[in-house]
Amino acid sequence: MRKTTKSPVVRRLAAAAVALGSCLALAGPAGSAGAAPADPVPTVFFGDSYTANFGIAPVNHEGSEKAFCFQAKENYPTVATRRLADKGITLDVQSDVSCGGALVRHFWEEQELLPGTDWKVPPQQDALKQDTQLVAGSMGGNTLGFNRILKQCSDKLRTEGALLPGEPVDGDEPASKCGEFFESGDGKAWLDGQFERVGWDLEELFERIGYFAPDAKRVLVGYPRLVPEDTTKCLTAAPGQTQLPFADIPKDALPVLDQIQKRLNDVMKKAAADAEGGADFVDLYANTGSNTACDGADRGIGGLLEDSQVELGDFKLPWYAHPNEKGRDIQAKQVADKVEEILNK
Repeated sequence: MRKTTKSPVVRRLAAAAVALGSCLALAGPAGSAGAAPADPVPTVFFGDSYTANFGIAPVNHEGSEKAFCFQAKENYPTVATRRLADKGITLDVQSDVSCGGALVRHFWEEQELLPGTDWKVPPQQDALKQDTQLVAGSMGGNTLGFNRILKQCSDKLRTEGALLPGEPVDGDEPASKCGEFFESGDGKAWLDGQFERVGWDLEELFERIGYFAPDAKRVLVGYPRLVPEDTTKCLTAAPGQTQLPFADIPKDALPVLDQIQKRLNDVMKKAAADAEGGADFVDLYANTGSNTACDGADRGIGGLLEDSQVELGDFKLPWYAHPNEKGRDIQAKQVADKVEEILNK
């Protein structure tokens, strides 16, 4: 696999824009260190279903094709913005373009919402403005192909997961063997290539933010932990549920899924650390180990095939392992805390 994006060009443009922004900042009046910004902070939120908070109702844009982004009216950007306002920090949200199913490349390419239709949303970078001062969101999981990984490990998702995008990585391999599939041979090679792509695309994302919003603080938000360290907890259904949190995914595959998620978290953290001009990372994985899908009443993640709050007609969509309201609130708190820290520097 080789990189096909035009990063060198964008990198040069971004460097020039960042340098110009730095000069303008130096020329401006000095603020007092540690003080919250007095003026509203122009902000753009971007991302995929974990920023949109798929599964939480009601959704934005009802009555239009954009409803199929499944962006919750009360997603973590909305809740985090409210938390910050309570602390005297006002975000002027110019746009929240988070959309379920978004890959990292949909930051600079339009996204098809439903296969077989002409319903699309424009590139998320179109929301950025020269005066945007904060850009935050979550991306990477769909580029990795986490849905395909889940389908590789679950017969139920292969047959009942039609609404979950993607096919198993290798449908000829039995779901019961998915753990060893991803640890050797073709499965491991596929996974290595996917992680490489995530790293490249996140590099491109940061460069584009630096170019289109040169003065913006950049915040990449990681994903909450799905699988606990003690996977025996996943053999019990959550209170009031009949499905196991990870449905029929084999118990011996759960640690492998956790290792894959930990590796994704590390790739995202490294991309933020290496971003030219600086970027921050919200490490949700490290701080949600007691709120996984298998933590019963304390869980912050809805189980794979448990009913979410979102309905299509008379059918309730499954959570597909997305944050419930408790998980959304955890996301919002940690994002708000990081933004407060950044803006008070």
